[in-house]
Amino acid sequence: MDESDHRVIGNRLDLFHQQEEAPGMAFWHPRGFALYAVISDYIRRHMREAGYREVRTPLLLARSLWEASGHWQKFGAQMFSLAEEEGRFALKPMSCPGHVQIFRQRVRSFRELPLRLAEFGLCHRNEPSGALQGLMRGRAFVQDDAHVFCDEGQVAGEVARFCRLLARVYAEFGFDDVLVGFSTRPAERAGTDASWDRAERALAEAAHGAGLAPLEQPGEGAFYGPKLEFALRDNRGRLWQCGTIQLDLVLPERLDASYVDAENRRVRPVILHHAVLGSIERFIALLLEHYRGALPLWLAPEQLALCTIGDGQEAYAERVAAQLAGEGYRVALDLRPERLARKILDARALAIPLLLALGPREAASATVSLRHPDGRRETLPVDAVASRLRAEAFR
Repeated sequence: MDESDHRVIGNRLDLFHQQEEAPGMAFWHPRGFALYAVISDYIRRHMREAGYREVRTPLLLARSLWEASGHWQKFGAQMFSLAEEEGRFALKPMSCPGHVQIFRQRVRSFRELPLRLAEFGLCHRNEPSGALQGLMRGRAFVQDDAHVFCDEGQVAGEVARFCRLLARVYAEFGFDDVLVGFSTRPAERAGTDASWDRAERALAEAAHGAGLAPLEQPGEGAFYGPKLEFALRDNRGRLWQCGTIQLDLVLPERLDASYVDAENRRVRPVILHHAVLGSIERFIALLLEHYRGALPLWLAPEQLALCTIGDGQEAYAERVAAQLAGEGYRVALDLRPERLARKILDARALAIPLLLALGPREAASATVSLRHPDGRRETLPVDAVASRLRAEAFR
């Protein structure tokens, strides 16, 4: 297997593993889950700032709901289902029907729109065993799923809001080359031609208003509506489809979602389905291959390796580690009775970006020796290290 493959990198950096007893699923190790949490927390914060409210919906839902939404007819062969005394159920392959149920739980007013719901939804899809490819394509994954319930006059503003969010997020992850596709009605679809005309026209106008010039992708839309798809180009020139926003006039009808407008009439909302990263697992695979495991400081599972030199510095090293951890840094403390050269090699093997060395001289002067990946060294007070790195270490 290629050394740049995310599975090789994941094993080398002790991030995750997969095994036969859970095909298409990942066992996240502490270092890997630290990376997972950094990405999840980052997206969660940005979604909150953009006006989304986080929800959680059931993993297991009655088959009757999936039939009503149309997902069973379209994706039934890829859904894990089981029978219980109360009836037949299926693990969710996506979160949208659950979000519609939250919307429907009480009478909604036009004054509540747009209503933005977000979820880190655990999804399961029964992919063929031959199609499984590490984190790229699995049977269990988490989507940064979101749904906006709005009226048609709000679509353009919501699409523009989403595109601004995408641009900022992708740039901070190190992706500036983003290609946009406009996927139109597939041959097998729900809804009338008139509703598709309406949906495609509204999304195309919103894309233009957001400053996009998407490449048309005929027949590639979702079964319930057209979509914009955002593909990132990595440092090897490969394209990865990640973000998407889809305009849906079908599910509100099928699942009986409505709100009361200014004239006291019951009206169907438009639903905008979207994800910034798509599958978090797949996005991590992309990052690992894009950076070849050498993640930037803000993403690294452990940002600083704190290494003692010789004996007698353990208490000082533990105080420094606690201070930096209290500042929010992720610190690996190495108190082993090994030579510093060995500790440096081990830290570099785990792609820990920065190293702090603490010997008798540093302990006596209440400083640390900061060693950069390019070999530069600085002796600094701990407070200076924390403040110096803050802009680079946190997003």
